Amino acid sequence: MDIHFLSRMRYNQAIGWTVLLCAMIVMLAAALARATINLNAALTDKPDLAIYILDSKITQATLLREDTIHRDYLAQTKNGAQLVKLEKRDSQWVIAEEEMLHE
Repeated sequence: MDIHFLSRMRYNQAIGWTVLLCAMIVMLAAALARATINLNAALTDKPDLAIYILDSKITQATLLREDTIHRDYLAQTKNGAQLVKLEKRDSQWVIAEEEMLHE
């Protein structure tokens, strides 16, 4: 490329677009990183929120028993009461067991 034949205006435009594009890429990467951190925190650090995220049928949940790696909830769904057991595996809360309760 012959940079000698570029006018000053074309050179400034090219540099301006390059700086703008780089700034947009950095902002997009930062936004994605922040969203990932927020999602990770919602799933691992707050098991009370994790139960709603992991099972979308639950309308209300009451904590019955708490341990460092186990949590038992009485969950209300549109089909009735349900016992949900969460377990922490690999620093993430997962549903270990779901059981419908009879009235």
